[in-house]
Amino acid sequence: MRFSIIALSLSYTGFAFAQSNEGYWDNIRTTNETIILEAGKRKAIKSTDLPAGTTEVVYRISLLDDNQKISSSLVSVLKAIPDPSGISQGTAGAVFLLSTISGDDKCQFYVFTDESDALLFEKSGTVKNACVSQDEPVNKAAKLLSEKSSCMATQPKELWFGFESDNWVMKQKIVLEVVPWVNNNLKSGWSAEAKKELLKTIPIAEMASKVANKDLLFGTFLETFTKKYTYAEYQKLLIAEKTKATATLAEESLVKSGQLNSYLENLRNQAKQLLFSNKTSEAIVAIQQEIIDKKRAAATDYGLLGHLFLSSKQFVKAEEAYLKAVEMNKTELNVQMQLAHVYMFTNRMAKAKDIHKKFQSNYMSDGKSWAEQTKVDFQQFEKNGFETSNFKKILRLFY
Repeated sequence: MRFSIIALSLSYTGFAFAQSNEGYWDNIRTTNETIILEAGKRKAIKSTDLPAGTTEVVYRISLLDDNQKISSSLVSVLKAIPDPSGISQGTAGAVFLLSTISGDDKCQFYVFTDESDALLFEKSGTVKNACVSQDEPVNKAAKLLSEKSSCMATQPKELWFGFESDNWVMKQKIVLEVVPWVNNNLKSGWSAEAKKELLKTIPIAEMASKVANKDLLFGTFLETFTKKYTYAEYQKLLIAEKTKATATLAEESLVKSGQLNSYLENLRNQAKQLLFSNKTSEAIVAIQQEIIDKKRAAATDYGLLGHLFLSSKQFVKAEEAYLKAVEMNKTELNVQMQLAHVYMFTNRMAKAKDIHKKFQSNYMSDGKSWAEQTKVDFQQFEKNGFETSNFKKILRLFY
């Protein structure tokens, strides 16, 4: 039996024993396996499942004689290291990653990310796709597998360790310890690729095309969504649940990001363009579903909806929308005029005349007088095939 201590020293004092703000050593999901390896045999061992957000892993392998014990566990050693760079840069502060009693036995070992490669090694001794190869037999080993390591490049869910005995007479006792480092920003499982997948969802993509700052909306949505669901939880949702979740949080993000006003203004302009293109029904759906039904409407939105109904001669629905607009804002002159037009087309001339008389001395927002705007509207109605028999009765009020 022999004693071997390799220390990684630290040149400064006041070493902090707390975990780093960037992440932590997961002392719950560690691997601590004692393996009895028969003389001249091979064996493959799977690590404990690596938690989501694992970016780096430290492993330690120790071969012991009978009745020997590890002097300190790898977890207790790593508690003194605030982040993995302390290991890779040799600044771990009197941390003895290899400070354990070891026997004289030696073994070869290999690390795999794929189970089939590990089992192939166990069965035939063939080493295929190993990300770590220790061909020279050793009685102990400790290493950090960083993000740059091929072992971690694919973000594996577990690692496989294959051991081959160097003792052809006696069995060996091997202690395998594996401790993962979990990045706080990635522990929810939301990698860059996972977030890109999420942003392809229809509700947020369509919404983003109608706001002034889509990057701000995207950022707010990702922050909101990834706080509510881990990636694993998101994957388990049914399609209907995913649709509802993304739609609900997209609406919430629209408000949080301050993009609601630009979104609504875009919808209004889009509806007006559809009206000019004789696609009134599409315009009605856009305003009704995205503004009215979602309780976002101002008086002008009900006025716009009323105008859409009026232009398609849906007088009952137009009147209903205009009355709602008047209820919200009685001083909206354009709405008052359009309501008067509805009364005229439905032969309620007394009501129509009352509105004209009340507001005829006012000027519209573009500077036209009430009478001038009325005449312009009548000309447009005539052009669009509306009944004109009552036009003169109204115009007599002004001329």
